[in-house]
Amino acid sequence: MADNTTIQVSREARDHLAQVAKERGMTLGQLVEQLASEQLTAAQIAERVSATRKVLRERMGCTLTDEEFDEGPDVLANIYAVAAEKMHNLRGKAA
Repeated sequence: MADNTTIQVSREARDHLAQVAKERGMTLGQLVEQLASEQLTAAQIAERVSATRKVLRERMGCTLTDEEFDEGPDVLANIYAVAAEKMHNLRGKAA
C-alpha cells in the first residue's frame, strides 16, 4: 500500500486541482504525483547543467569554462522574451 500524507492548500487550489485531475481522467493524488515528478530539485538542475556542458565540451568542441558559461547570456530567457513579444504583437493586431 502506498504511503499517504495530507497537504494543506486553500479550498480554491484544491477545487482547481480536482477539476484539472477530473478533466485528465485521473485522481487528485495521481495529478499531484505527476506534477511533483515534473519538478526538478536544485541538485537535479545542477546535474543537468553539468551534463549538458560536458556534452558541449566533448562532442562539440566547446572550450568555455563554467565561469564563462555562467557569465554568458541567458539564452532561454531571451527566447521566452522574444516569444512573449511576438504573442503580444499578434494579440494587438487581432484586437
